[in-house]
Amino acid sequence: MKSLLSHKAEGTFAREKEMKKYWLLLWLLVLAGTVSGCKKAELQGEEHAPRLFGATYMTRNNPYFDVLHEAIKEVVEGNGDILISRDPCQDQEKQNAQILEMIEEGIEVLFLNPVDWEKVKPALEACREAEVVVINVDTVVKDREYVVSIVETDNYLAGVLCAQDMMQKVDSARIVIIGNPIQTSIMNRVQGFLDTIEGNENYQVVYTGIGAGEFEVSAEVMADFLKEKVDFNVVLGGNDPTALGVLAALQQYRREKGVLLYGIDGSPDFKGMLELGYLSGTSAQSPKTIGEVAAQTAYDYLNGQEVDPYISIEPYLITGENLDEYEINSWQ
Repeated sequence: MKSLLSHKAEGTFAREKEMKKYWLLLWLLVLAGTVSGCKKAELQGEEHAPRLFGATYMTRNNPYFDVLHEAIKEVVEGNGDILISRDPCQDQEKQNAQILEMIEEGIEVLFLNPVDWEKVKPALEACREAEVVVINVDTVVKDREYVVSIVETDNYLAGVLCAQDMMQKVDSARIVIIGNPIQTSIMNRVQGFLDTIEGNENYQVVYTGIGAGEFEVSAEVMADFLKEKVDFNVVLGGNDPTALGVLAALQQYRREKGVLLYGIDGSPDFKGMLELGYLSGTSAQSPKTIGEVAAQTAYDYLNGQEVDPYISIEPYLITGENLDEYEINSWQ
């Protein structure tokens, strides 16, 4: 028979052997986890290497484009990528140069809102040569073959809605239109308005001016027109800043009484003045929705999905009668 001491020695040896197996197994598991973690990190690094996106809008002197940009930025950064932007200040040559700069910086996608729908073509050609994906937002370029997708409000319908409301409110009108012939969104709005009143002699356009889609320019254009002392009772502004600029001129010359004044955007500033009774209505659009749809369209294309070459978002009219249905101090 083995002695008690011998049994204890065997037991100690067995425990030590088991402990060695345990620590060896633990060490192998830790090592495997470390290697797996490194490989996983490497793969994640490859999957989430940030891509560079670019954005350029005709101006940032309009809060509409700030909301549009933030909507795009939220989607891009939410995907772990980077969005850079440029402000050409209504100068197409400057915008073209800035697009070239962004191409050199390595952008893969460009969200483009052109200053001039025709003169932006050299920048579009440069994007194609550099294989940069172009998503055209808010106002359409002339040479559509250079862009992957267009995302905008149905601007023609926006003009129709303003004309229809005007015709419900007055049986006849002498109309002033302040537009912008180099911006297709405004051109289409004006055309929708004109087509709606076409053939009805009770509604006549007495003056057409160019407001560049900006408050200050539109105010000056309207002020110059008022000096001519032409009779009118309706004004269509190509966008909300235009209409607000017109209102400033009308108030300066004390001519706002009895004038129906329409804008297109649905901006907080316009809705605030609409609440006070100074304005008649605005065909509202949603820069937030346009931005989100444009950004998602870009990602769908990058992921190999087929995307719609033209995406139209329907506008709706906001007037004093339905203003309480909308948030005054924010965009839609």
